Amino acid sequence: MNSQELIIRAISYGVLIPAIVLHEVSHGYVAYLLGDPTAKMRGRLSLNPIKHIDPFGTIVLPLLMVAIFGFGFGYAKPVPVNTSYFKDRRKGMFLTGIAGPSTNLLLALAGGIGVRLIGAVPGQFLGDWVGYVWVAFYYFAYMNLILMAFNLIPLPPLDGSRVLPLFLSDSAMRTYVKVERYGFVILFGLLWLAPRFLGFDPFNTYLSVTVLPLLRLFTGIV
Repeated sequence: MNSQELIIRAISYGVLIPAIVLHEVSHGYVAYLLGDPTAKMRGRLSLNPIKHIDPFGTIVLPLLMVAIFGFGFGYAKPVPVNTSYFKDRRKGMFLTGIAGPSTNLLLALAGGIGVRLIGAVPGQFLGDWVGYVWVAFYYFAYMNLILMAFNLIPLPPLDGSRVLPLFLSDSAMRTYVKVERYGFVILFGLLWLAPRFLGFDPFNTYLSVTVLPLLRLFTGIV
């Protein structure tokens, strides 16, 4: 791997930091607007990345998944939310849950605008600072869209598990609560078993119908 490839790799991972931090802060800020001061009192409305690191979800899980599946993803320390402060518990859960993915969508749009403003950067200029800025905007859009799509999967501790209850009946909600504790087991099972026994990769299939169309729309390329 040459120096240019190292710089691009560093950029692709570096843009994850503001994407994850703003994702988490948005959860806490919306909860605060809805009357829940928990995240504010615990210092989780900070833009300091260290405050949002989860030892397992941010470090161990991605490394473990790369070792097992050849790719990895993770999550930051979940923002503490006390639903007892919400006037409508389900609506409050929905709004705080959707805040993170919505933030990522807006950030991806901003990244796409940056790509379009700079324009197509020919390969021979990729080593110039303009080329690296273009790469940063592109990966910022791409990584934010991946975070958005991944977090909308309705399995805990992902944000989709906060969004889904708004659309469930009371009886369906009781069933969901019983199943949600196995969220990561189900997710890992799908990632491990589906490619081997069903002949397709559910994660890449999911990204191909969620992330890639939006990436093309925002940046004009994939």
